Amino acid sequence: MKRSAFLINTSRGPVLDKQALYEALKEKRIAGAGLDVYQNEPMASDDPLLKLGNVVLTPHIGSGTVETRLAMASMAVEDVIRVLKGRDPVNVVNSELLAGMLCKFDSLYSLGLQCLKA
Repeated sequence: MKRSAFLINTSRGPVLDKQALYEALKEKRIAGAGLDVYQNEPMASDDPLLKLGNVVLTPHIGSGTVETRLAMASMAVEDVIRVLKGRDPVNVVNSELLAGMLCKFDSLYSLGLQCLKA
């Protein structure tokens, strides 16, 4: 990376070699870093990155804008409505568990949802 480069990580903490990043920042081999995620969250209060003036750290809230939160709420509501209408939700992380969860939800609330019985 160029000395003028800024490294930004908003994905996952472990994608970075933290020690290598610290050394690059300390030795000014890169201009700076902005981190919203860490290998261990929350970050320890004695973490050496906290002593550097060329790093900006946020506590995993980089997505915390009004627009993002409204979009997240809207997607959640739309998926709940889809499920209540007997359709699959769009935003599913663990689709292999979906049928079982729908059955469990239906057994608790008797909504007449279609589900696959094991």
